[in-house]
This record gives sequence, C-alpha cells and structure tokens, in this order.
Amino acid sequence: MNILVSACLLGVCCRYNGTGEANARVLELRKRHHLIPVCPEIYGGLATPRPPAERVEERVLTEDGTDVTAQYRKGAEEALRLAETLGCTAAVLKARSPSCGKGRIHDGTFSGGMTNGDGMTAQLLSAHGIRVYLETDEALDEL
Repeated sequence: MNILVSACLLGVCCRYNGTGEANARVLELRKRHHLIPVCPEIYGGLATPRPPAERVEERVLTEDGTDVTAQYRKGAEEALRLAETLGCTAAVLKARSPSCGKGRIHDGTFSGGMTNGDGMTAQLLSAHGIRVYLETDEALDEL
C-alpha cells in the first residue's frame, strides 16, 4: 500500500523549528508499505524554519497574527493531489499540528493548550476518503 507520511516523522528537517522527528513506529511501516513523504507547509510555500502557527477556527495564524491560511490550504491541496496521484488510501500525519493534527490540535493561544479539531491537511484528506492516522495511534501497528 502507498501511505502518505508527514516527512518530519521520517526524520526530514522540515518542522517549523527546522528539525525532524523520526518516529520508530512510522519507520517500521517501510517494511510493509511504500511511504510517500509530504510536508504540506513546504508545499504551501512556507520556509523552514518558520514561525509557529496554530489554527484559529478556519484560519491559521502565527503568534504575531500573520494569517498563513492560504499557504496551509495550498499545502493541503497539494498533499491531496499527491495522495490521489499515487493511489494512497491512508496517511500517517504529525499529531497536534495545525496542518496534520487529527482530533486534538493546538488551541490558537500559543500557550500549549489543546482543543478538539483537525489540521487543514488531515481534514481535507479525510473528506476525500483517505484514512488519517497519527504517529501516536495504536492502529498503526495493524497497517
């Protein structure tokens, strides 16, 4: 199976702070599936490193109030295009991210608080029938 994967979970230094976050459970999936790295923020035209951003309702804002919603939307659309082009039926994305998070994301106050919701990419992929998992999901072991 082809699985879209947040590139940072594969160790690619593309997170907002310029680091990667290789995840052993995600890397294990290489033995059984084809992993397709994706970084929606980069696909949307944002630099690495970049100011941290959080989702505030339907918008994504940096801590200084800069609206980066258009870049996040473009990145989500490009991730969907890649998933559809390569026949990905699942995605493993970075938890809590305003782009990739699912179920619980940062609350937009930049205080470390969390709220119910999905990141823009997770939301778009799910709406198009792609199963979205997080690196923290127990179900990863069953993929």
